[in-house]
Amino acid sequence: MHIHILGICGTFMGSLAVLAKELGYTVSGSDANVYPPMSTQLEQQGIVLSEGFDPAHMQPHPDLVVIGNAMSRGNPAVEYVLDQGLPYCSGPEWLARYVLQNRWVLAVAGTHGKTTTSAMLAWILEYAGMKPGFLIGGVLKNFPSSARLGESDFFVVEADEYDSAFFDKRSKFIHYRPRTLIMNNLEYDHADIFPDLAAIQKQFHHLVRTVPSSGLLLVPGNDPVLNQVLAQGCWTAVQHMQLIEHESVEDSDATYAPWCVRMLSADGRQCEIIRHSSSHSSTRAIIGWSLTGRHNAINALAAVAAAHHVGVAVETACEALSQFASVKRRMELLGEVNGIHVYDDFAHHPTAITTTLHGMRQRLAEYSGARLIAVIEPRSATMKMGVHQASLAASCVDADQVVWMAGGGNGLDIKSVIKDSAIPAVGFNSVDEIVQWLLEHCHAGDHIVLMSNGGFGGIHQRLLAALKSKVSMT
Repeated sequence: MHIHILGICGTFMGSLAVLAKELGYTVSGSDANVYPPMSTQLEQQGIVLSEGFDPAHMQPHPDLVVIGNAMSRGNPAVEYVLDQGLPYCSGPEWLARYVLQNRWVLAVAGTHGKTTTSAMLAWILEYAGMKPGFLIGGVLKNFPSSARLGESDFFVVEADEYDSAFFDKRSKFIHYRPRTLIMNNLEYDHADIFPDLAAIQKQFHHLVRTVPSSGLLLVPGNDPVLNQVLAQGCWTAVQHMQLIEHESVEDSDATYAPWCVRMLSADGRQCEIIRHSSSHSSTRAIIGWSLTGRHNAINALAAVAAAHHVGVAVETACEALSQFASVKRRMELLGEVNGIHVYDDFAHHPTAITTTLHGMRQRLAEYSGARLIAVIEPRSATMKMGVHQASLAASCVDADQVVWMAGGGNGLDIKSVIKDSAIPAVGFNSVDEIVQWLLEHCHAGDHIVLMSNGGFGGIHQRLLAALKSKVSMT
């Protein structure tokens, strides 16, 4: 069977392509923007990539065309599929039909942390010997690819609330029918397709409706937005999760949720997972790792709780996470040149910026004089529309300096964001200008975090190359 994937270099569609290849299909695909790390991963899998959407890429005709949600009417490849009457479906529909049938699906939903939490959960199950299948929208460091079929009934999927395709406006996760569901958080996002938060809550409640009564929902106990979702109706057992930041936890204290995580270090590189049982006893285990921030401690708690639902002991899960290598583009150290550290981080929302920079600030506390410089491209549709205008400046307060990419937004006023900033802030219209500014203003001991949910004009390697060139000239 030959399938052709339109929009193949998206994180979800690229992972889907890997699964199709593993099933033995002939897989090809096309996309407008082909860039690493996904393009590299696909090429390593022997998948043929074509730049652009020329209908000639589908000659001879494939048996099925899988259409990504970035495709719309008017796209020449889409019009060709419709005119020629070629069989087609959405990515989530294909996944549900050909991969998820008769599997125990563990899904991770939420505005933030889906990729990292899914990766943690897949790694825990792998460490426990369960050999799970998974599809995760990122490049995983603990696995050779972002998706695989696996050798057991268990399948971990990153459950995205974005729509499925131009012909199916339901959220992707409606197709997955999980038995174990994590809903880590919920905020307003994707303003290009959701008019308000209530519209997203409606999709999340559709997801809740698909979880069987014998399944499990894992939800933070203090999230009013998710509590409103559950108040619309819930037919499945719910276990709440809680972050504890103070020193001690009394096992008998009934105010604590069944699942808790306690920070043992300010930067989050050591934390304790606590499972309270109905008998007022508790199970405790410690995670020591390289990840930072409260958000990753919460992600870890969710992953441990979900793994426990399918039989993994808390102690085993925490052992696994102590060996967790994270995901590319999540505070990934790209290089260090002359004492200047350069990181890559996938940031699509002010909350993500806030939590990431806060975790990094805590980590840098041990380095005297270290400066934290955030370089941010507001690339998501929601940010470019100006929906988060009022909260962007405040999201960077843990940095010492912020550099904004000012071009590309049709509703976002970067000048106002800079004016409202409590820390030094500048804005530029091109990557070249940003790189030049960094060359002139950064010095040994600085930590530069490049934040974008896209390629950011190749700034990562351009900056590292410029820093190396500067060193060689001195």
